[in-house]
Amino acid sequence: MFSPAICFKSISKDYDGVSVLKDVNLEINDQQTTALVGESGSGKTTLLQIVNGLTTPTSGQVEIFNEKIDYENLPALRKKMGYAVQGAGLFPHMTVYENITVMAKLDNWSEQKIRERANFVIELVDLHEELVDRFPHNLSGGQQQRVSLCRAMMLNPPLLLLDEPFSALDPITKGYIHLEFIKLQKAESRAILLVTHDMEEAVKLAQNIVILKDGKVVQAGKTDDITAQPKNDYVMGLLKSVTD
Repeated sequence: MFSPAICFKSISKDYDGVSVLKDVNLEINDQQTTALVGESGSGKTTLLQIVNGLTTPTSGQVEIFNEKIDYENLPALRKKMGYAVQGAGLFPHMTVYENITVMAKLDNWSEQKIRERANFVIELVDLHEELVDRFPHNLSGGQQQRVSLCRAMMLNPPLLLLDEPFSALDPITKGYIHLEFIKLQKAESRAILLVTHDMEEAVKLAQNIVILKDGKVVQAGKTDDITAQPKNDYVMGLLKSVTD
């Protein structure tokens, strides 16, 4: 039995009177990957942003590893998590190595510790060593996404948040990155919350799936259970891309 890494308790979020999330109650398992799946506007990215403090809930409470989020002390919160987004989100004026190690330097790690950890994560995602002195614009989309994953993992956080990290990649590159992601899961066990609109990707990479529609949880559970017993026609429609 896995303990929860994140607990959402009656979470609602309104923007200008429009409800984006509606009374979400949810637990995200530690040591496993959970995919948040839904179409655009379903609320999945907003839910992720509430976890890392980019936005606050209108009502409700979020706990990370049994501690209520303190939105007044976000730097301490963010040390517990890595964050990677669609399009990599790299700093264009920094080299690959500088992008990967920037958070460790801000956290006052020693040069030796930085070098050892950086070498480990670079090897883990199969990022070629000759790329570390290049700038992001000199990399392919797949290479940039590998750098983004390295940066997210650099502090070895117990929680990894991924917001559509692979959606901009072509199918062949995405397939290779998926293999690296699975290797990452096996090498360093941690809670991973993956936002995606791709049900096939969710089934391939996640042990658990949460399906959102119009700000509400439609179905949540183990991946095998959801694929075997979809709750309604909406879930069946999402699964159609996997079974076709």
